[in-house]
Amino acid sequence: MLKAIKADLAIIKERDPAARGLLEMLLCYPGFHALTLHRISHKLWKYRFPLAPRLLSQITRAFTGVEIHPGAIIGKGVFIDHGMGVVIGETAEIGNRCLLYQGVTLGGTGKEDGKRHPTLLENVVVGAGAKVLGAITVGENTRIGAGSVVVRNVEANSTVVGIPGRVLHQSGVKINPLAHSALPDAEASVIRNLMERIDQLEGYVSTLQNSLKDISEGRSPKNIFSGAAQSLKDKEIIEFLGEESKNYEVASPESADDAG
Repeated sequence: MLKAIKADLAIIKERDPAARGLLEMLLCYPGFHALTLHRISHKLWKYRFPLAPRLLSQITRAFTGVEIHPGAIIGKGVFIDHGMGVVIGETAEIGNRCLLYQGVTLGGTGKEDGKRHPTLLENVVVGAGAKVLGAITVGENTRIGAGSVVVRNVEANSTVVGIPGRVLHQSGVKINPLAHSALPDAEASVIRNLMERIDQLEGYVSTLQNSLKDISEGRSPKNIFSGAAQSLKDKEIIEFLGEESKNYEVASPESADDAG
């Protein structure tokens, strides 16, 4: 337990520039207090004490604003920054060197027995207000953006944003866990993609209108602009809409004409 506490203090010093000394970290970090008291309540839980671990977890919640069920398994070097509003369920598992911000929920779905809360592998960062729900696994070195809702398994070395959480891989790119401004904006990318396509289609329609006018006035029409019809196989749209959109395509103008 002492090794775990030392690792928790070391990660605070490493990741929080506001941490100026050992005494300050011992006295002024509710996330550290919550983790330390949880390690005690978890020991009691393992030894099957009937009420003491739950009572200790509720006392911890009252003093720190962090609610951790005594059954949760938490590794070394975990940092709960600020901590207020963090909820960690009974069967949740958190690997070494994970970072959780305020308002994070590692929650369950349904009332079934057994594993019903998420597992975070090593070095996962969960942004403020994010919700990770169900018996899912989040791979190593993954970062979950603030306010995201994750309900599916996530592979290692991924970035997850949005509601529901969508995975945007950043292979080979080393990401600073504190650099929240570096998170990609999936919605903006998709909107930009669609706006570009709208501009292209408007140009196509305008050219057709001019050609029809030329024909009606007895002039030879100019070359009609022909653009490839947008498909939902476009990478950004697939990532935004999810796997279920792969089997759906928007009909091109040519195929619509053929259909009659």
